[in-house]
Amino acid sequence: MDFVKHCRVKRADRMSLAKHDPADTGDIHTKESAVRLLERGIERLSAEQDRLFAQNTWSVLIILQAMDAAGKDSTVKHVMSGVNPQGCSVKSFKAPTAEELDHDYLWRSAKALPERGCIGIHNRSHYEEVIVTRVHPEILSRQQLPESARGPKIWQRRFREINRFERHLVDNGTIVLKFFLHVSKDEQRRRFLERMKEPEKYWKFQPGDVREREHWDEYMTAYEEVFRNTSTKWAPWFVIPADRKWFSRLAVAEIIVNTLADLKLRYPSVPDHARAEWRQLRKQLESE
Repeated sequence: MDFVKHCRVKRADRMSLAKHDPADTGDIHTKESAVRLLERGIERLSAEQDRLFAQNTWSVLIILQAMDAAGKDSTVKHVMSGVNPQGCSVKSFKAPTAEELDHDYLWRSAKALPERGCIGIHNRSHYEEVIVTRVHPEILSRQQLPESARGPKIWQRRFREINRFERHLVDNGTIVLKFFLHVSKDEQRRRFLERMKEPEKYWKFQPGDVREREHWDEYMTAYEEVFRNTSTKWAPWFVIPADRKWFSRLAVAEIIVNTLADLKLRYPSVPDHARAEWRQLRKQLESE
């Protein structure tokens, strides 16, 4: 199955989440087959990441956005289970701190970008500033913006700024992959109830998560606007059906692996003079 083509946002000007089935699993029909494929994908990802780290030329920024309980944390846990922690970082973005509010909205994302050779995962991201703030515009009042930066044109301006920001990253060697884990409202409800029943999952539940369900349609509209305006050739969006976690994890892993494979990463070559020196050192060690 070509997960890249299956999940990539196409014809962004007409993008509608209603046309994307959250329970879609393509031609992957069983959890067992998905788990087997994911295991292979994790092995491939581990090998690609090793070359990425060694080559030290590219970096990868993975952005995860979703409604609550869509499976962002578990996607990171499973997909990145075989990755060397030395070359991977995860940043979860919560409500802005006082320090972050004293900077522009892209500052905290720029501050957490992965270095060359590394994979950086942003669990939520700068897109919160055109999603949550759009559903709850009162948040803008806390951002200390000058009056000239407010008004109805703020969203289109931010879309342009985000596109320029991501283009700058790509032009300088950062691969940008953006995933929306598309969970249905019914499946979210089921997962919330599951969390409420199991004591070991209580910590995951926040009362505000349920209140946000009242704004479901507004969130879907905000996400569609984001996809229409910011899914680009250089930084594409992928809508991942997330009602079946075993499928969403596999899809995310395959897209990451295939993107890295396209880079044709290689281990750095060793100059002849270095090889000659190593041979001498080896003989020295063997003779001790």
